[in-house]
Amino acid sequence: MDAALSDREFEDFRRFIHDKAGISLAESKKALVCGRLAKRLAQRGLSSYAEYYQLISTGHDATEMQMAVDLLTTNETYFFREPQHFDLMAKTILPSASLSQPFRVWSAACSSGEEVYTLAMVLAEARGIAGNWELCGSDISTRVLERARRGQYPMDRAKLMPGGHLKRYCLKGMGEQAGTLLVQKALRERIQWFQANLNAPMEDRGPFDVIFLRNVMIYFDPPTKQAVMRRLVPMLRRGGWFFVSHSENLHGITDALVQYRPSVFRRP
Repeated sequence: MDAALSDREFEDFRRFIHDKAGISLAESKKALVCGRLAKRLAQRGLSSYAEYYQLISTGHDATEMQMAVDLLTTNETYFFREPQHFDLMAKTILPSASLSQPFRVWSAACSSGEEVYTLAMVLAEARGIAGNWELCGSDISTRVLERARRGQYPMDRAKLMPGGHLKRYCLKGMGEQAGTLLVQKALRERIQWFQANLNAPMEDRGPFDVIFLRNVMIYFDPPTKQAVMRRLVPMLRRGGWFFVSHSENLHGITDALVQYRPSVFRRP
């Protein structure tokens, strides 16, 4: 099957992913949509993208609709991405936090889980693997959450991970698993994973001391960003910390947080 994606079909998929996930796909993403969905057309025996859009937009096949969302929202990441954030956690936030209550952290759009395991290592370094902390990871994609639960990654995803962390918290793949790492079981078991669509009402699992929402808002238009922040800020504890990526900002999006430094905010 070698179907072409017409401009009209592309607009249908752009509208679909905006409605389901709040993501605004740029016009330059047409090739990405074509490439990511082509295999599904072949597997379902469909001859056009219009047929596939009809399949996922009717709502009769919820499993296939979720598959399409997974394919159109998945992004690759790596351990200790934007390391300044984790330095701030380790050197400023955690040392000043109370030890009398669990320190709670949420990675709200965790993709395949590298950010969550990075946070787990930072928390384990500060309070021990069995220490008084809780960590949640969520994503809209069920497929990447399954990968995250397994905790196995190509070794090159750990290029920014301190060597000591690699030795303490990971197992090196051997034989058929050469070139990979596996996050140790004791650390994996400390994490709570759940699916969350930031563009829809969700269960309040707060309050959290820290929320990470990095490299996600760049895909949202301003009204969607504002709606997402209205949902997330109430789950952040007073005095809690909110992180976005260094390529993002919350100017004009919410006045409920105060900027501490670029990409780092606090709830008064």
